[in-house]
Amino acid sequence: MNKYEIMFIVKPDVEEEARNTLIENFKSILTANGGSVDNVNEWGLRDFAYEIKDYTKGYYVVVDVTCAPAEIAEFERLSRINASVLRHLTLRK
Repeated sequence: MNKYEIMFIVKPDVEEEARNTLIENFKSILTANGGSVDNVNEWGLRDFAYEIKDYTKGYYVVVDVTCAPAEIAEFERLSRINASVLRHLTLRK
């Protein structure tokens, strides 16, 4: 298992309850096969340096995880499909 840092940006017009559900769903994907979520840091609503899909702000979430590469691949696949996620970035520590 490897350590990863994942940052994803949620659209600013997503309601708080739906955003919390989205974060919990992504955490459950990463822990499905024995991985662990070490830390979740919600940076909150921040301005962008440039527009992304006609948005000038986004809700930033940073997650530190220890999991297998297959779980990261599944997270990335689902975050590309999800309309509420503007961008995501995964770094291996």
